Parts: sequence; C-alpha cells; structure tokens
Amino acid sequence: MKRAGVRTPGARPPLALALPALLAVAFLALPLIGILVRTEWSELAGHLRSPGTVQALKLSLLVSFWALGLSLLLGVPLAWLLARVPFPGKAFVRSLVLLPMVLPPTVGGVALLLAFGRRGLLGPWLEGTFGLTLPFHTSGAVIAATFVAMPFLVISLEGALGGLRPRYEETAASLGASPVRVFFTVTLPMVAPGVLAGAALTWARALGEFGATITFAGNLPGSTQTLPLQVYLLLQDEPEAATSVSLLLLAIAMGVLVALRGRWTGTPSERARAAATGTAADSVPDAMDPAVVEPLDRAVPAAPSGERWSLHAEVTGFTRLDLAAEPGTTIAVVGPNGAGKTTLLRALLGLTPRAHAKLRLGGTDVTALPPHRRRVAWVPQDGALFPHLTALANTAYGLRAQGVHRAEARRDAQAWLDRLGVGHLGHRKPPQLSGGQAQRVALARALAARPRLLVLDEPLAALDQTTRAHVRHTLRTHLAGFGGVCLIVTHDPVEAVSLADRVLVLQDGRALQDAAPAEVTRHPRSPWVARMLGRNAWPGTATPDGVALDGGGTLVAAEPPPPGTPALAIVAPEAVSLHRERPTGSPRNVWPGTVREITASGSRLRVLVTSDAAPDLVAEITPQAVAELGLADGVSVWTGIKATETTVVPL
Repeated sequence: MKRAGVRTPGARPPLALALPALLAVAFLALPLIGILVRTEWSELAGHLRSPGTVQALKLSLLVSFWALGLSLLLGVPLAWLLARVPFPGKAFVRSLVLLPMVLPPTVGGVALLLAFGRRGLLGPWLEGTFGLTLPFHTSGAVIAATFVAMPFLVISLEGALGGLRPRYEETAASLGASPVRVFFTVTLPMVAPGVLAGAALTWARALGEFGATITFAGNLPGSTQTLPLQVYLLLQDEPEAATSVSLLLLAIAMGVLVALRGRWTGTPSERARAAATGTAADSVPDAMDPAVVEPLDRAVPAAPSGERWSLHAEVTGFTRLDLAAEPGTTIAVVGPNGAGKTTLLRALLGLTPRAHAKLRLGGTDVTALPPHRRRVAWVPQDGALFPHLTALANTAYGLRAQGVHRAEARRDAQAWLDRLGVGHLGHRKPPQLSGGQAQRVALARALAARPRLLVLDEPLAALDQTTRAHVRHTLRTHLAGFGGVCLIVTHDPVEAVSLADRVLVLQDGRALQDAAPAEVTRHPRSPWVARMLGRNAWPGTATPDGVALDGGGTLVAAEPPPPGTPALAIVAPEAVSLHRERPTGSPRNVWPGTVREITASGSRLRVLVTSDAAPDLVAEITPQAVAELGLADGVSVWTGIKATETTVVPL
C-alpha cells in the first residue's frame, strides 16, 4: 500500500509551483540562519549567564506562565462558548478574539493603556478600589502578554471542540451528568490534545511578547524588562549578546513547535497508528465460550424497589404524535430517512429545538427538566463510549454522575458488565473492544444509570450478522426485566419483530401506524415498511376490481376495499411468477417487463423487473428457475400475479 506523503517514483512537482515554494522556504529560513551564523559561540555561555539576562529570563518565565494561567482560566470557557453555544453576535465575538493576532502590538499596548491605564476606562477604579496600578508593573506585563497570546489558545481549542461530535456530551447528559460535569469529565479530556497545543502556543507567544509590553508596561529592569525587551536594549550596546539571547528565544520557540509535532496536534502518522489500533481491536472476537454466554440468559432483576415507569408523551414540532406505553413495553420506531425517528428520540431527551415533548414518566412530569435530570438514557448508533475511560468507568459514569459513591458505582457497573457477558473486559478502553463488545458495554452503561426511559438509536446497525444476532439475543433478554419503556429506532425488520411489543411507523413526522409486530407484518400501512419487510408495495386508489396504482396500471385483487378508498397493494415477491412467454393460466395480473437486476437472498434469488405497463416489482425464485428461464440483465419476461395473492390495505 502506498503511504501518504511518499512521492510516487517519476512524479515531479511542476516547476511553476516548486520554485516559488523553495523561495518561500529560503525567505523564512535565511533570517534564522543569520542568527546561527552571527552567534559568537565561544561567548554564548557568558552572554546567557550575565545577571541582566538571567533576571530578564526569570521575569519572562514568570510573566509567560501567569499569562498562560489567565488564558486557560478565561480562554477555555470562551472557546467552549464559541464552539457549542449559538448566540447573536458570535461572528463579532470571534473577530474580537482574532483581533490581537492581526493588530500591531504597539497599537494593542496603546489600547491597553486607554483601558487600564491611570487615565483609562478602568484604571482609576482599579487603583482607587484595589490599589492596583497595572502600567509599568509586572502585572501590566502579564496583562499585555495575555492580551496578545490568549487568542492562540481560543482558536486552537475552538477547532478541537468543533471536531468533537456532540453525541458524547449528549450521551453523558442522558446518563445524568450536569453540563459542568460533562465539560470537565468528557469534553476537556477528549480535547486534551487541543488544550495542550493551544497552551504551548500561548505560552511561547507570551514569552516572546514585545510591542504591547513595552508600550503598556514599560521597560523597567527587574519589573517589566522581559527577555525580548532586553534583546532590544542589547542591540544598541552589545549586538553579540543580543544575538546570543535571540538564539535562546529561537531555541525555545523551535522546541515548542517540535514538541507539538505529533505529540499533541495529531500528525497523519499518529492518526494512522490510531486507526491501526482500532482495526486491530475490531478483529478481537466476542467471547462466546459458555462461561461468557451463560450470564446472557440470566434475566435482569426488576427495577429497584419494584419501581415501574409508564410513558406518556405529546410531541409537537417537526414530529407530531401522542405516545403512551405501559411499563415494560418495547416500541420499535421505523420509517424512511427523514421521517422524524431520531427527532422523536431527541425530543424525549430534550436535546433538539426541532420538536418539543410534554413528557411524563410514571407519575413524574419531566417536561421542564434539563436532559441530565430526566432519567432518559440514550444509546446512540455507535454507542458513543468515552474513549478516555475504561469499559468499567464508562459503565459507572451514570451512577457517579448521580452521586453514587465510587466503590458502589463500580460494583454495580461490574455486575451489569457481567450480566451482558463483558465483565472480563472492564479494564479495556473502547478502542480495544470489538463492535459487539462495545455495544454491550454501551447498553450496560445505559441500564446501569437506572433510567426511567431507554432510547436506542439503531444500536445494532454497525455490527456484522453473527454479532448482531448475539447482541440482539442479549438485548431481548435484558429488556424483559426493564421497569420502564424502551424505544428502539431500527431499519431491520428482524429487530422490529423480535425485540418489540409494538411497532411505531413514522412518515413525515407523523405516526402512520402503531400496532403489534404481527399486525404491521400482515397489514403494513406504509410502502416503505412493506418494502422493509421484503414485500412489493404500491399506493393507489381502490376500484371495483382492485387498485388503480399511482404509478400507472391496475392491479386486480380478490377483496378490494370500497371504490375510491386510498389503499396500498401488497404482493410478496414469492407470489410473483416469471415466464418467457405470456402465461395462459390463472393469473389475473399479467404484464411484460425487462430483467434489470438479480441478487441473492438466502438460498433464493430476487429478480427486479421493470415495465412500462406497471410499477417495478421484485420476484423471488430459485436459482434453478433462473437457469431454466435463462434470466439475465436485459432479458424480456412476463410477470404474473394471482388476484388471491394480492393484499389491499386501506390507508
């Protein structure tokens, strides 16, 4: 495999681009080379040990670290605000953050004087109230360095926060963590590389600050004369010493940049290694030995103290429906993309402005409560396990957020992991888990948080068939003892039928059907659901003989509803017969078509047939029949459907 960054042999960059690029490198490197060439190496140690240089270095370190502390204290919340909170004037605030980076430093110093000087906007108040005079004082140098350096932290961290998908924070909130706890236990640890990179750049910029410092704080030895200011003075009397001190600052800056490379900013090579680690983890098989599988058949104990929570929700907005369910009910939510499934879940969680839910769980109205106090646990499609925590710490997270003592939380978390067959993996972090193991840990984490409502957004979609069947069995077993209501968004008919007591069909944000799985299977009221179940489905209008299809043509049915009734005609693929010649037998529905696609479906083959006389349909026949008929893409065929094989569902 060709590695990124490795030039293909024989491939040369165009000279029109390469030459200016080389000139740019030379332009940037030549001044640095000048410092190296002009440095008096024999006198370097003496210049750096001089009392003035040592004093200026100590002061520079003091000022830069204080500036870094202030930048972290103020800049981290500001970066979070810009990345996470929509508010009027955000573009202006972001421009304000960037301004010190493009403003001439001396102009920044003048602005600081007019704000914090003795005759500035706040200067007299600071001096009169606190006796604090910033100009020509070490504190003034700190303020100047913070003013010019903090934007580096804010911009770096805002980018890191922007790359962090909110689902981790939303999942933490659904487990009961307050916004502040989410910030310190999930957000900050996950953007730690961005914080470290921004902090390093901020410190280096503060260490090298000159213009704003000399304008606002002056150049007083021992008080405000930092290392860059001393270089300025040495240039007038001792150029060789100035070159030596400049070399020191250059070495520090280059050291920071080298340290950032790969360790904190995440170079491509490091990302490749991380991806390789993830791939290796995915190859770890689920433990399927009897010792592990046995706990899966152990029923989940009932809710603590026999508590059980019914669900009553009135959802308005993009998704509009009334939903009620008794304790212990599992509802599968299905529908096409854009039908409002995820919006429904997020409305119940209180995480979206697109829809609002008046929600009652048991005897408690939680409508006005924030997400972390609703006791609605969410398992996203990928599980959203916190990558910086072990499986055990992930599972205990919700309990700890609710104030449970650490030892008790970890004990309960271990019990849940054991029940789901992954207790032996508690010490591993998410990248070290396979897909099936991670999904079980995510489920254990949600159940351990003692929710009143459990919402699962396609929890098995990312798993292979074997693992999916095993996790589905696990999920079915443990939902049997859950004291609340569970909603599962799925596109898999097997999941909908095997896991749910009811199937809720959504279309355009409205409930199209809410019935038992058997009823939805027999009489689907949505073309999408019928096709999800593997059926041919065509909407139309009932006629005395059958259904006039919206796509053209008429389908004869044995028991059509009253004429004029909007209806859905449903035909199972195995009820469609294919012929090379027009059939002369009993089928009432016969029309010509053309084979467009043949795909495998278990031990049978599904044949897509298109026609100008009727909508597209799928027939399911044996491989032997395909061979005998000589079917292939583009072959002309006749399709036949008996009237008795056509089911018509009024809409």
